[in-house]
Amino acid sequence: MISVEGLTKEFSQKEGENLKAVDNLSFQANAGEIVVLLGVNGAGKTTTMRMLSTVLQPTSGRATICGYDLLEAPQKIRRKLGFLSGDTGLYRRLTARELITYFGKLYDMPGRKIAERIELIDGMLDMKDFLDKKIDSLSTGMRQKVSIARSIVHDPPVMIFDEATAGLDILTAKNIISFIHSCKTEGKCVLFSTHIMREAERIADRIVMIHQGRMLKEGTWAEMKEDTGEADLDDIFIKYVSSQNAPEFEVMNELD
Repeated sequence: MISVEGLTKEFSQKEGENLKAVDNLSFQANAGEIVVLLGVNGAGKTTTMRMLSTVLQPTSGRATICGYDLLEAPQKIRRKLGFLSGDTGLYRRLTARELITYFGKLYDMPGRKIAERIELIDGMLDMKDFLDKKIDSLSTGMRQKVSIARSIVHDPPVMIFDEATAGLDILTAKNIISFIHSCKTEGKCVLFSTHIMREAERIADRIVMIHQGRMLKEGTWAEMKEDTGEADLDDIFIKYVSSQNAPEFEVMNELD
């Protein structure tokens, strides 16, 4: 459902040289599968997610979501996509119900269908106690539930989570992970980015490791353990980065 081929994004810098945030990245994610984009901060995960969500245009390369080309049919892609990040903005003066309704209308959903979806989502996320409270008065966990609700009100087949658990307390993060598993059960395609190795271990069907914008390794955790001889994903990641002769890891090895 997500196909990425040679995706590249360059940003102009004041010094005159271009910065390649994403460099010739290729991978796929299928229906009923959780694919984790794993890398340290600054690896290019968020830039990749923003390109796939049509917020940024790639410099080169190609990507399709549900068969629609990223550049040729961005509006059709948005209708097939739910996007959630750790810093999703919400309209604080609206109630949770008003905000979810507003996003439903952006997708041209009729009022009755929006009301049905809100009732269903309330059952999934247990939002009844704060659905009609202003977002400004909600806790971080409640707001994240509202963010999820506004992302799935149109029932998209593809979900993209960009560092969606960053900075959250353990209970809220657990709720999001549970929701991600429910998306898989429903046959949705899930792409999840994180820099937290333990998180990737818990939820990934396949892991796409990236470093400095480039593909490092792709496969299941079991395949990576067998390939490297390491049992811990932290050690697996470091081994793959070291094999690419990354300068910062050469320095770390010398210090050790």
